[in-house]
Order: sequence, then structure tokens, then C-alpha cells
Amino acid sequence: MTAPAASTTSPGFDSARVRADFPILGEIIHGKRLAYLDNAATTQKPEAVLRALDDYYRHRNANVHRAVHELAARATAAYEAARDRIAAWMNADREEIVFTRGTTDAINLVARSYLAPRLQAGDEVLLTTMEHHSNIVPWQLAGAKTVAAPVRDDGSLDLDAWRAMLGPRTRLVAVVHVSNSLGTVNPVAEMIEAAHARGIPVLVDGAQALAHVPLDMRALGADFYTASAHKFYGPTGFGFLHARRELLESMAPRDGGGDMIETVAFDGSTWNEVPYKFEAGTPDIAGAIGAAAALDYLAGVGLEAVAAHEHALLEYATARMPAVPGLRLIGTAPDKGGILSFVMAQAHAHDIGSILDQAGVAIRTGHHCTMPLMKRFDVPATARASIAMYNDREDIDQLVDALKTVARLFD
Repeated sequence: MTAPAASTTSPGFDSARVRADFPILGEIIHGKRLAYLDNAATTQKPEAVLRALDDYYRHRNANVHRAVHELAARATAAYEAARDRIAAWMNADREEIVFTRGTTDAINLVARSYLAPRLQAGDEVLLTTMEHHSNIVPWQLAGAKTVAAPVRDDGSLDLDAWRAMLGPRTRLVAVVHVSNSLGTVNPVAEMIEAAHARGIPVLVDGAQALAHVPLDMRALGADFYTASAHKFYGPTGFGFLHARRELLESMAPRDGGGDMIETVAFDGSTWNEVPYKFEAGTPDIAGAIGAAAALDYLAGVGLEAVAAHEHALLEYATARMPAVPGLRLIGTAPDKGGILSFVMAQAHAHDIGSILDQAGVAIRTGHHCTMPLMKRFDVPATARASIAMYNDREDIDQLVDALKTVARLFD
């Protein structure tokens, strides 16, 4: 049975009001109310973001920089204001914010422009077993040897083993802040301190963290931090890299083209100042504006309130899901975000996802771009439900009821 409306939200948090701000959540899926629990893959967009995108294309649509006409001035002002907004959110300088296509693009930029020129044969990048493929493959393409610290049975990082793997050939530490498959929140501040004590720079994959964890780059001290707008209620195809300015100054641009240059001649060219020397070509102007609008919306709701609400839902779901026959949670670390990965003895993950879809419940199934982690837990795939600010207990109850249906059908 679904919970009554009065109990579908956390105390002090009006999830019904928040849910109403997201038009797509009013969709009826196979005749059922939509319970959207695929937020680790992409979040839905509030009306405020949709309006910001529409306003840009209706009233400001022009290319940024260099032009002097009014529409270009409007577009440039909004685009650069987005950089200011992101920098403020991260407590960073605006020159340290490089616009990218997302986290994957940002990691590839660091791999090619920072790491590759500094590598020698046998040099290592120290990872963890829970890394997303986008935090594994770029380092390999750059020529580094990738080594990974183990994960315990509960999905937490074996920090002692990780420390022991910091060695003379470690050229970079790259670590996910919040695991997209397990929800594990890694102790990144402690890891950064340990790596820096040995003179090793650190990249943090923050794709799953920004919408859930307060961030302060000056306090955290990460050398590189990446994020994707579509994970924090913004548009797809836009993200950013935060990097310490002196590192950006030392890096050569990866891509050539317009706007990343200072001068161009057939006998050689010179580069623009940071961050622009890494932003070749016409940028995703609407994406930047939409991302800023998403941060404004998130700030208006209140990140602390969001985090408390999501944690309460995670606890509620964690208590309810073991009642489903044959269900086993994968990833039960003490410190974790709103992600529930699970397997069922009776059914493959893809069958689970298909049946849940018929019940109006949207989840993700597969290896979640973490194949080494699936191998670690000896499963081919998991089903994954992931929580966002607009979810409530009714979503969790709808999920659990549908999972009980799966258990009955495959019994």
C-alpha cells in the first residue's frame, strides 16, 4: 500500500511543492503516476531552468564575445554571469572554472593537457575500484598505468589499502566523490591531504556530489574537480572543470579553434588567457545559462534541506526494500548518498527494470559504467534506484510494491 499523502515528505521539507516545479513529473506512464528514480543517470529540470533556456533562445540568441550588437551583449552577459554563479557555488575564482561538455569531457581534458605531457613509462594513476569508466579510460588513453584500491564488502573504500598504494610512481590520484553505483561517499578531504603530503595532485569526479553535498574548493583543496549540469537539474551536454589557476596556466590547450587564441599566424599562434584557452569554438551558451538557473533553483530550495530530505528517504527505502523476497542490496557503506543498487535472486536486472516501468517506476539497470565494480561484487548488473529532491515516500512505496510484483511473477 502507498503511504498517505501527509507522510510522503520529510519533516520541514515540502516535497509536493518541489515536485510541482518539475513539469515532466506530471506525466502518466503506462497509466500510472511517474515515480522517477533514475536521478543518478540524469535529473529532471524545474520550470525555472526551462524558462531560462526558453528566454535565451527567444530574447538573447546570439554568439558570445567579440560582437558589439545588442543580442550578442545580452548573450555574453548571461553566459559570463553563469561562470560567476558556478564559481560562487564552488567558492572558487571565476578564472578557475573551465566550461566543458560535462564530467567525462573535463576528465579527458585533464588527462590530455595536464597528465600526458608529464608521464614517463610506468607512471601510475591511483583510482578506486568504484570508479566510473570515464575516470578510468581517459588515463589509459593518456598512457598511464591505472591501479585501483579495493572496496570492502559493504561498498566502502579500504582507505588503509589506498594509502599503501600511494607510491613513487603515482603521478595523479583520481577518485569519485560519490559512487554512482553504490552511493558510497568517499573521504575525499582526507585523501587529498594524504596525497598532497606526498606531492601528488588529486582529481575528484564530482558528478554525483554537486546536487547533494556542499562544496568549498578553497577548503577541500582538490587540484581538479569536475561536474555535469544534467546531474544537478540543468541541461545535458554542459559541465565544468574546476582547477587551480597555476595548473591551468601550466597546461597546453587540448582543442584549437576560435576564442581560445590570442593571435593566429601561419608561422604560429598564441593562446588566450585562462579559462578561455580551453574553450575552443562556439560554446554551449544555453547550457551555461541553464546550469546557472539550476543552481539558483537549488539554492532557493536549500541544499541542507535537500540533503536532509534525501537522507531520510534513503533510510526509509533501506528499511523497506529488504521486505522484498530475494532482494539483496549492493553497497551498504555507513556514509552513502541516495543510491540503492540491488539484485534479486529470481530475476535479472533488465527484467526488473521492464516490469517496474510498467508500474510507472523509472530506474536504471546494467553495469552503470562500472564494470570493474560489478566484477568485484560478482554480479553482471544491478538494478539502481536513485533519489533526488523531488522524490517522496510515495515514490519509494511505488518502487517496493512493484518489486514485490517482480518477486511474485518470478517465484
